[in-house]
Amino acid sequence: MKLESKLTIADHDAFYKELIDSQRDMNEEQAELMNAKLVLILANQVGDRELLRQAIKKAGGKIDA
Repeated sequence: MKLESKLTIADHDAFYKELIDSQRDMNEEQAELMNAKLVLILANQVGDRELLRQAIKKAGGKIDA
């Protein structure tokens, strides 16, 4: 399976706002912990190790967006 590169999230701007708002009252450490937990929850939902490997590379700037 290939990593999707086009936006597929319905109302992606609202999702981004919800994510930012969810961390508004957190300090940096709390926000980082929440992000780490969110990554693990979503990775578990995806489940495909090759797709996750591609996502890690993309997030780290190792493959084109």
